Amino acid sequence: MLRLQKYLAQCGVASRREAEDLIRAGRVKVNGVVAMIGQSVEPDNDRVQVNGRQVARERHVYLVLNKPPGMLSTVKDSHGRPTVMDCFSGLKARVYPVGRLDQDVRGVLLFTNDGEMANRLLHPAYGVEKVYVARVKGLITQDALHTLATGVMLEDGKTAPAKVQILEGHATHSVLRLTLTEGKKREVKRMCAAVGHPVLQLRRIAFANINAKGLPAGGWRHLSNVEVAMLRKLTR
Repeated sequence: MLRLQKYLAQCGVASRREAEDLIRAGRVKVNGVVAMIGQSVEPDNDRVQVNGRQVARERHVYLVLNKPPGMLSTVKDSHGRPTVMDCFSGLKARVYPVGRLDQDVRGVLLFTNDGEMANRLLHPAYGVEKVYVARVKGLITQDALHTLATGVMLEDGKTAPAKVQILEGHATHSVLRLTLTEGKKREVKRMCAAVGHPVLQLRRIAFANINAKGLPAGGWRHLSNVEVAMLRKLTR
């Protein structure tokens, strides 16, 4: 037996949390009966439907995209703006971005239909590292660096300690390398703004040790077996 929300995540329908929302909304049926939170299923025997369409476990797919600036990190956009999904022409598998990058941010963005792994990669309890290179306004001070490293107080709470390294320091701007282990919304931008050095340009260079080296802007590749095994180890 398997909890229904976990099964839906394994089918690539949504993360566990999103699957619970689908169940609460009455959009999930098991053997023709509207499902309830806390319900379990036998994947080999029960028929599970979401919005009237039967779902089943998919072969898991794991990809990395070198996201270009100007694209939204969503599957669809109601205003017809370009999204990261436009980069996957010809890909038959349904995949979803693991988290988001702002429209103007470029760099590493992971995709998968493994909802369970995606949820764990984003959960702060697992401490998965995300590495950014940020060009910020002004010559950054030691006090600002110390605050970034030990935690910045934002409106939604104090950030977790970060690793911070100065790559360049100029009178007009500085270039920083930041390694974070949580995923607050627009975290890097808000952290830098809070210490008086707004972000001018931002790129993510690694997520869970996965990088986009050799990929042009908009280019993508399947993760290697070694990389997938590393992700499974990180998320236990």
